[in-house]
Amino acid sequence: MSRIGKKPVMIPANVTVSVAEGNVVTVKGPKGELTHTFHPDMILNLEGNVLTVGRPDEEHLHKSLHGLTRTLINNMVEGVSKGYSKELEVNGVGFRCEKKGTQLVMRLGFSHEVIVDEIPGITIDVPAPNKIIINGIDKQVVGQFAAEVRSKRPPEPYKGKGIKYTTEVIRRKVGKTGGKK
Repeated sequence: MSRIGKKPVMIPANVTVSVAEGNVVTVKGPKGELTHTFHPDMILNLEGNVLTVGRPDEEHLHKSLHGLTRTLINNMVEGVSKGYSKELEVNGVGFRCEKKGTQLVMRLGFSHEVIVDEIPGITIDVPAPNKIIINGIDKQVVGQFAAEVRSKRPPEPYKGKGIKYTTEVIRRKVGKTGGKK
């Protein structure tokens, strides 16, 4: 039995969960609403404020989907109640960012400004010229958007210039030594 799959999903008081025909789960909370369709073989039981996920048999596919389904539902519940955020840091001389309307404008050492538009379900905050905070209710969308912003100028290993996650550790390399022997 899957360790994660057999754990029940506790639903907070301010969140409502409904399971419709075909394993369509809708989660509504103070931050918004998320809907996802899960594999039809998974068994979803909603009793009061506890949702449990079961599987019909020990087939390899069902074992794989068991823990995944439970985790995705838990992420939906957490997203509509608390939300998710990713913090990015901009390092480099002259590298900075600012928010203009719904656009993130970054100066990253190119001859032009790099502009990224907010997408639906995502909000961008720029509390400092070298810090970007991406917020949203869908964990996958927040992570994907943060990865796309980071890909505009990933950190390089010699000086560490570029956009990195605040928790990311850059493996640094030593440069050339310079003299003849």
